[in-house]
Amino acid sequence: MNLYGLAKAILRPLTAGLFAAHVSGEDLVPKNGPLVVAANHRSYLDPPLLGSWFPRTIHFMAKQELFRIFGISWLIKQWHAFPVDRDRADLGSIRRALHILKDGGVVGIFPEGTRNLDGEAKARGGAVMLAAIAGCPLVPVALVNTQNAVRRLRASKVEVRIGEPMLLQGSGRKPTKTEIEQWTVALAGAIDALATR
Repeated sequence: MNLYGLAKAILRPLTAGLFAAHVSGEDLVPKNGPLVVAANHRSYLDPPLLGSWFPRTIHFMAKQELFRIFGISWLIKQWHAFPVDRDRADLGSIRRALHILKDGGVVGIFPEGTRNLDGEAKARGGAVMLAAIAGCPLVPVALVNTQNAVRRLRASKVEVRIGEPMLLQGSGRKPTKTEIEQWTVALAGAIDALATR
């Protein structure tokens, strides 16, 4: 078992015990083939929580600043994370993500680009762009109550709510700016709907 698998085996029961964490919608996730997973981001717990409760291994796009922190860099690399420069069009990270998808893997993105503590940050278009170019499903996920987990423990009742995969009309090519904007709004709406259901 690799470190990702070991961490998953430890974190699932640990977060279930500490935060009453549970998952719904696992049956909606295709068992194989490329996927882009997009989730909201309110807490530092979100990446390990999503990685441990999602039924497939996720390769996370993570801000490059994390890879400069001793110890954290090694840890997130074991969690299959790779760096992205959020301040520019990072072609290297885009190519890496597309390579993972071409090999049938799963790429995970937090579309807001950072922790969205007040819920006001807007989603960016990276997730829909990757899914469109790769011609693969885009899976919305709502991480619920993670911002309260450490403070409230089991009373927070953390949830990982997986939604229906979105198939972007006319994907398999580079999308237009208008399409990216429209699909990003649709993705954000799907995540919001999951979070508030």
